[in-house]
Amino acid sequence: MSVIAAAEPPHVAHRDNHTHRDVNGGWLRPAVFGAMDGLVSNLALMTGVAGGAVTQQTIVITGLAGLAAGAFSMAAGEYTSVASQRELVLAELEVERRELRKHPGDEMLELAALYESRGVEPVLAREVARQLSADPERALEVHAREELGVDPDDLPSPLTAALSSFGAFALGALLPVLPYLLGASSLWPAVLLALVGLFGCGAVVARVTARTWWFSGLRQLALGGAAAGVTYALGALFGTAVG
Repeated sequence: MSVIAAAEPPHVAHRDNHTHRDVNGGWLRPAVFGAMDGLVSNLALMTGVAGGAVTQQTIVITGLAGLAAGAFSMAAGEYTSVASQRELVLAELEVERRELRKHPGDEMLELAALYESRGVEPVLAREVARQLSADPERALEVHAREELGVDPDDLPSPLTAALSSFGAFALGALLPVLPYLLGASSLWPAVLLALVGLFGCGAVVARVTARTWWFSGLRQLALGGAAAGVTYALGALFGTAVG
């Protein structure tokens, strides 16, 4: 079996273009969902209340209350979710650390068997497993990646997730309220600004997910608009029934 002593450096074009976005960050998902949720939920809430033929003051108070309640709820939920996930991963890492300490030989054979199952020749698989197992921390990292699918050095932060979610939700929920705070006296400026915001959020998300910006924007616009329309109709229906 021949061994390549030194690999050739990658071609410049390949090196410069073959890069990937960070898909494990703790801020992206809560920020995206927070902004979308803030826009859609507060727009729907305000249109639902407006459908009941209430005063402008009631609509504004409803929007501000929805902003505050939703932002704190999103932050608390995201913090609890990510913290629980992180604690579970840390507990599993501790289990793996104990196994590496008590049964290093068995863990090395387990790693070698894993590489063999992926097509590595048995002798080479055992040698790779032996070298990786020489350093306990490196061995833990490798086992965590292979068995748990996580990177011990890149676990999501609950605080980052909570702050991202809070800020994004508040920013999204502010859009439908903003025209009223600037002096608008009807619902339509708030609806138009919120719909523009929904399209913009969808277009921004497309830059992250590699979707076409217009498709992502129109999809979010349609979903948010449908939610606002349904809640307005329900508000009008309930307002008439109660009245």
